[in-house]
Amino acid sequence: MEKINNLRRILKNSHEAILIHSPENRRYFTGFPSSDGYLVITQDDAVLFTDSRYIEAAQKKIIVCRTQLLTRLSGEIKAFLIDNNIEKVYTETEKLTVSLLSQLRKIFSSIKLTPSQRLEKLISGMRSKKYSYETECIKKAQAIAEAAFDHILEFIKPGVTEKQIALELDYYMLSHGAEALSFETIAVTGKKTSMPHGVPDDSVVKNGDFVTMDFGAVYNGYHSDMTRTVAVGEVSQKQREIYETVLEAQKAALGVLKSGVECSFADKAARDVIIKAGYGDYFGHATGHGVGIEIHESPNLSPRSENKLESGNVVTVEPGIYLPDEFGVRIEDMAVIEKDGCINLTNAPKELIVL
Repeated sequence: MEKINNLRRILKNSHEAILIHSPENRRYFTGFPSSDGYLVITQDDAVLFTDSRYIEAAQKKIIVCRTQLLTRLSGEIKAFLIDNNIEKVYTETEKLTVSLLSQLRKIFSSIKLTPSQRLEKLISGMRSKKYSYETECIKKAQAIAEAAFDHILEFIKPGVTEKQIALELDYYMLSHGAEALSFETIAVTGKKTSMPHGVPDDSVVKNGDFVTMDFGAVYNGYHSDMTRTVAVGEVSQKQREIYETVLEAQKAALGVLKSGVECSFADKAARDVIIKAGYGDYFGHATGHGVGIEIHESPNLSPRSENKLESGNVVTVEPGIYLPDEFGVRIEDMAVIEKDGCINLTNAPKELIVL
């Protein structure tokens, strides 16, 4: 209920309401996952309208608001707004398509429908600062992913394909408590490790290769995210040098994380290490991003970010160096921000592992 009450701050009077349509935000505010529905919030009431596929489950699970069967948009929601004398409805902006906005305005023709950046910013800010139970869900998701990492170290060997590695990680996570995967698992080897978001295929692991794996599990709606790069058989001096540089950069960024620190400064801490080593042109993405109900949330540890870290943020720290047509290295942990530092939620080893 606290989340919904916080959202009510943007309502100026009893004639205004909020309509939440995106699955991610519906789940955030109600705790109930569904592919369909609308959460409508007024100063004195909150109702999740959803169709016959979900209504029974929603009625049994949701305790923060009322639930009501939705048969058609022009029916129950419109009647609810009219009965409550609502004249203006604020909506999300980032996940609102032109088509849906047009449809809603046509249906609610007598009510002013207003896509609100202020609402979007409020929701983003709320979601970026995790409650303790949210952090616990992320920890459990991460524990599943780390168990998968331990398992995959026994699986990787010369002759195994990228697809086989990715599928083995996926199967392990889904069969050991994950309700879903955080995203399509990345598992690349050899020269393909220079592609930050390379797609697994039938490429075969060979002696002397790096293998980079970026993966995560979902637990109770919350995502985890980790990346590890391991070596197979042997490593060259250059591979070891690049790996140690990335690890130093990651530790540098983790070392400055705390409430009040500018996100761009956290990015700079990692980037300066890589630049000093002469590889600044080979680190093209941001150092990290927020994680929660979605795999990418606010805040971003980016050179262009104007935000500051706050207690309760959960962010990734994932610098990398990618040498085209040679190899790449990325190391990624997640950390929860506190007043005087951070707690690293990732316990998997990150010193160079040679299989």
